[in-house]
Amino acid sequence: MSEKPTNSSYPVTDFRNSTSQIVDVRSPSEFCKGHWPGAINIPLFSDTERELIGKSYKKESRLKAIFNGLKIILPNTKKLLEIILKTVKEKGKGNRSLRIYCWRGGMRSSAFAWLARTIGINTYLLKGGYKNYRKWVLNQFEADLPIRLIGGKTGTRKTDLLNYINKENIFVIDLEGIANHRGSSFGSLGMAEQPSSQQFENILAESLDEFQESNSSEIWIEAESSNLGKCRIPNSLYTKMKKAPVIEVIKQKNERVKNLVTLYSHNSQNELKDAVNRISKRLGPQRTKDALDAIKKKEWSKACEAMLDYYDRCYEYELKKTKNITSIDLSGLSLELSLIKILNEKLDPL
Repeated sequence: MSEKPTNSSYPVTDFRNSTSQIVDVRSPSEFCKGHWPGAINIPLFSDTERELIGKSYKKESRLKAIFNGLKIILPNTKKLLEIILKTVKEKGKGNRSLRIYCWRGGMRSSAFAWLARTIGINTYLLKGGYKNYRKWVLNQFEADLPIRLIGGKTGTRKTDLLNYINKENIFVIDLEGIANHRGSSFGSLGMAEQPSSQQFENILAESLDEFQESNSSEIWIEAESSNLGKCRIPNSLYTKMKKAPVIEVIKQKNERVKNLVTLYSHNSQNELKDAVNRISKRLGPQRTKDALDAIKKKEWSKACEAMLDYYDRCYEYELKKTKNITSIDLSGLSLELSLIKILNEKLDPL
């Protein structure tokens, strides 16, 4: 992308090649629902103001909507200019330019860009706005992807193993890390707030784009169900995952219990009890009682054992649907030795 002062619009591929800070000028609720990862929100209108302008556009006219918008923007011009200058100073790293988008690349982004240019800031608009970016996001999941899955029963440290991989030819996507959820009823414990499902897709698409730009020949992903809390893996990607070969990590039960105790025992008893109660119908009355009693007594190993049978049966049920599986026993091995053993295995090429 040219670094000349301009108010021209650029397609997604050119827009993303600049290093300027990205500014999303949509309302806070629009931004919260989903945005370009790394963008900051400097809204021209609040949610209420946007709704009122939208109503005037539909019920009266486009011109009336513009006038109503100007009534809001003009009194706030000084404050907006101060925010723009502060943003360039803090985020620009010496680059006095901004990338800007709104919903469809229309009046909001153009108005914001005009303000920025009045104080000497170079501006670059996203052609088609966030709506066009979302089309780009969804297209990333349609590409042929060389996926290999890491599977295994609960407590086998699959995520830790994935995050330990640093091989140049292996690109790792941590779905649980992106979703801030481990997939089970206990999956949100100790995790940050989840992104929206749309934002989950945006971050995931950026990861796939990063893979395309890398020298990696494979993508390794943990085998997951389609939902990670409120985040859903896009159907086209999930279909590819279901067809991908699986490396099944095997560890002894006592080791798995130890790993789970380390992972979850620091959470509050109420959080753990709530997680058990969410799956009580599937656990059954006796296992639910055993798990709750163990949590109350802080007998963490017993609590894990009370639920492992249920999770193991779920895993084994899903495993029967998978054809291409390479099982590797990593019992007692460190992450370093586990990775060495996996890489020494003769895996089928993708």
